[in-house]
Amino acid sequence: MRRYLLFTVILAAAVMCSCRSAKQSDKSNEWVSLFNGTDINDWFVKIHHHDVGVNFGNTFRVEDNMIKVRYDQYGDYNEQFGHLYYKTPYSYYHLKLEYRFVGEWYKSAPSYTLRNSGVMFHSQDPHSMPKEQDWPISVEMQFLGGLSDGKPRPTGNMCSPGTEVVQKGTIVPSHCINSTSKTYDGEQWVSAELIVLGDSLITHIINGDTVLQYSKPQIGGGVVNRFDPKIKQDGKLLSSGFIALQSEGQPIDFRNIYIKDLSARYNKISH
Repeated sequence: MRRYLLFTVILAAAVMCSCRSAKQSDKSNEWVSLFNGTDINDWFVKIHHHDVGVNFGNTFRVEDNMIKVRYDQYGDYNEQFGHLYYKTPYSYYHLKLEYRFVGEWYKSAPSYTLRNSGVMFHSQDPHSMPKEQDWPISVEMQFLGGLSDGKPRPTGNMCSPGTEVVQKGTIVPSHCINSTSKTYDGEQWVSAELIVLGDSLITHIINGDTVLQYSKPQIGGGVVNRFDPKIKQDGKLLSSGFIALQSEGQPIDFRNIYIKDLSARYNKISH
């Protein structure tokens, strides 16, 4: 009888531990909202020619449960490229959001910014950027909108300000890699997902379709100007960094920004 009671107690304890572990595991697989729909207090701004925290021209604003990027308080655009950074850096994660291009492109912005924006990741801390550094050293999931001219213009591409990536075993020589996505004209919402596994595999997904993969993001290459040379250590693999929404001359809306932290899962695998 005593043996039976002891076995019952051990079994119950094992079940409780199993349930507790399952709950912890489930929690690590939860989607967490990065945007509360009412403010950007968990985010901070860095715009070219301005100090960190200066939201020049109310570029990034919250309306109707969206983060909106607008230029109605600008004069000359003056290459005031901007980024809105979430407060916490990430390493292994699955990010998803929706975006749409709206309104008119700001005509004094560079021509390549027409229906062009993106989300930066593995970015340097903007506090490490000099006031006159134009772009953060980072990797970009680039968003492009169709020009309603019947020509293909894929979205979910990769661009590499101050960085490089590897495809098919070699470093990609170009600044951007086009994805295999469809072209999205007009002001329609587009779903974008980014699966980032530290300094290994990166996957871009548009409207549920995998459109691009590459690996080994690392510091290197050009495009970024007036950076602190101590920060740009060419060849250094990027395993973590900040996530940022981009502003570069085209009005755009962002909503439903969620992240699933995968670090616990991949730390278990690595050990």
